[in-house]
Amino acid sequence: MSYRKEKFQNFRGTDVPDQIQLLKEMSGDDLKKTFREILEDGVHGFCYSLYEEGQKPGDVISAEQIRRRMTILQPHTSWIRSFSCIEGNENIPKIAKEMGMNTLVGAWLGDDPEKNREEIDALVQLAREGYVDIAAVGNEVLYRKELTEDELLGYIAEVKEKLPDIPVGYVDAYYEFFKRPRLAEASDVILCNCYPFWEGTALEHSLDHMRHMFQLALDAGNGKRVIITETGWPSDGQPLGGAQPSTVNAMKYFISAQLWANANNIESFYFSSFDESWKVGNEGDVGAFWGVWDSNGKPKFF
Repeated sequence: MSYRKEKFQNFRGTDVPDQIQLLKEMSGDDLKKTFREILEDGVHGFCYSLYEEGQKPGDVISAEQIRRRMTILQPHTSWIRSFSCIEGNENIPKIAKEMGMNTLVGAWLGDDPEKNREEIDALVQLAREGYVDIAAVGNEVLYRKELTEDELLGYIAEVKEKLPDIPVGYVDAYYEFFKRPRLAEASDVILCNCYPFWEGTALEHSLDHMRHMFQLALDAGNGKRVIITETGWPSDGQPLGGAQPSTVNAMKYFISAQLWANANNIESFYFSSFDESWKVGNEGDVGAFWGVWDSNGKPKFF
């Protein structure tokens, strides 16, 4: 019996015990052991981190690089989530499928109509070729205020019409779906990002906060399938409110989030697979430290 099953066999349903207290009782070695065993047992999904040191969005990435990182992830997950369908990103679902994994494939939308058209057309083509299990039309584009809700709904409707046999949704923070009922109604599946860290929540309250986020998304979906498309905790960088980045806190959050999701049959994609330094420009220094592996593909926590 694995450490996870032995120590946490009472994690069932919604009445979840205080996992943080149990984690507090663990030594550093026990945390590393539990982290490793959960990872070896396998998590539902990982967000695929495309860019190595010196690379950034807009760079065209080779299939060889994608395959190299996918080989590291393949033993640990059954799902891969990608964020774009162009500039080499189109090879992510192709290689994932080749390696026997399922795919949540995203078209990256923004304020450039020509680029949006490229992304949508590429997403549809990938799906018609059999590389897409779930299609995500945009990622946090409403949060960034780069499209209006009506513009986004138009893209979603187009993809749904062209891909009637594939679940289609849109990725954004959990609260967008109850703020915007038309968005929840248009989505076949609710694809929500849940980040206690970015709302300044201290680690000891992070699991309760994420459960609340997920419940709000469930309520907004009114019976629809709900997937946590991103959740995670940085291992270094500046704190945000009560949320403290650290190696220990990142391990504890990963363990707690995975145990909760596993016990409640919740589909969850962990953010992220590898550290990516380009994210510092958007998120500050914490942006570079969200990976389970470092930017060179080495495990960070054991």
